Amino acid sequence: MKNYEIMIIVRPTLGEDEIKEVVKNFEEILTSNGAEITDFQEMGKRTLAYEIKKNNSGYYFVYNVQSNDDKAIKEFDRLALINNDIIRHLILKKDK
Repeated sequence: MKNYEIMIIVRPTLGEDEIKEVVKNFEEILTSNGAEITDFQEMGKRTLAYEIKKNNSGYYFVYNVQSNDDKAIKEFDRLALINNDIIRHLILKKDK
């Protein structure tokens, strides 16, 4: 199995329910494509080092994921790029 760490930054202008919906939708994208979420961290609202898409802050979330293939990761990446509620995302492949 391959291990990945995925971080997303969600727009700060969303309400609490909307943020939970975005996070839930992306969790479903991972699990429905065969990935297993081993850890999830909600890091809260943080100030950005520089402005991203006219935002100075964002809500940070980190997933640790295991997957046999990269289908789930590619689908997550594709949908995160076109989703306006996610201002930045990062996918790292871990060695272990």
